[in-house]
Amino acid sequence: MTERFKPSVTVAAVIEQGGRFLLVEEHTPEGLRLNNPAGHLEPGESPEQGCAREVLEETAHPFTPTALVGVYLSRFVRQRDGGVVDITYLRFAFCGSVGALEEGRALDEGIVRTLWLTPDEVRASHGRHRSPLVLQCMEDYLRGQRYPLAAVQTDVSVWATQQMLLKA
Repeated sequence: MTERFKPSVTVAAVIEQGGRFLLVEEHTPEGLRLNNPAGHLEPGESPEQGCAREVLEETAHPFTPTALVGVYLSRFVRQRDGGVVDITYLRFAFCGSVGALEEGRALDEGIVRTLWLTPDEVRASHGRHRSPLVLQCMEDYLRGQRYPLAAVQTDVSVWATQQMLLKA
């Protein structure tokens, strides 16, 4: 094998309030899909920081991670433009506290709206989920699966390297 395996690292939030879960409806190449507030980890941020950023960008709600729900590996394969798209995702899913909606804040490009759904509504909509991890993360959360944030360590070199690049 000549090419090194490089999964795409993503972060996601499992946000529950009053028995309902916050999801986003977003445009994808497969049409409108439901997803946890989620996105790609960016250079110079920890998984927790990336998760908080993605939630704010996609929902206009501030978010503070308080626990790790789980780390998930999934693969997505689809035909596209005469070729095959084959992506493996490594997802860090966090739960935590969500703040009040920041009125007037624009949602990330592609996000149509936010929805608060009951667990049964999330289960019933599984055919519209962007990934099977939407349901898996919720079910793990409902089972009480939580790990301390300290289970995910971010070395200081992540920020130091980013600072060096900004100065260059």
